[in-house]
Amino acid sequence: MPRIIDGDRCNMVGENVKMYRKKRKYCQKTLSEKLETLAIYICRGSISRIEDGSRTVTDIELYGLATVLGVSIEELFPSIE
Repeated sequence: MPRIIDGDRCNMVGENVKMYRKKRKYCQKTLSEKLETLAIYICRGSISRIEDGSRTVTDIELYGLATVLGVSIEELFPSIE
């Protein structure tokens, strides 16, 4: 079954992933390496595509990103106002 994505963005968390990564002073390569310690393999290029919204994020990747960045999964999503 093909993925159905409404709009140009493939994820909702990319901007916050980038914000928290920079807040922790991690480069994309460092984030990738820290995810690897959790057996979550996202290369530096894929981190870039997650951050710019052009790549989807699986639930396991979302869990790993939140864990490595030291935030809750909910904090990775934009606030609804």
